[in-house]
Amino acid sequence: MLKVNEYFGGTVKSIALENSEGNATVGVMEAGEYEFGTGTIEHMTISSGVLDVMLPGESVWTAYRKGETFIVAKDVRFKVKAVGQVAYYCLYI
Repeated sequence: MLKVNEYFGGTVKSIALENSEGNATVGVMEAGEYEFGTGTIEHMTISSGVLDVMLPGESVWTAYRKGETFIVAKDVRFKVKAVGQVAYYCLYI
């Protein structure tokens, strides 16, 4: 069964799925700055737009573009900034 998630007053939305790759979400976010927490290791691939990311322990933003993936550790918080709308695929390990 697909599950729809909504965060930050509807500016970030995703649909959760489970398939042969594992648990994942496909989502979109409006322009803005957001902070997320993880419960598992996350592999996040940008499918449209540009997302600036600040992972734990970092002090500068790194831009990720279409087709690029970043990995976030389990049980941490990380920040993202979207200048425009961004689409992503997130695989939970």
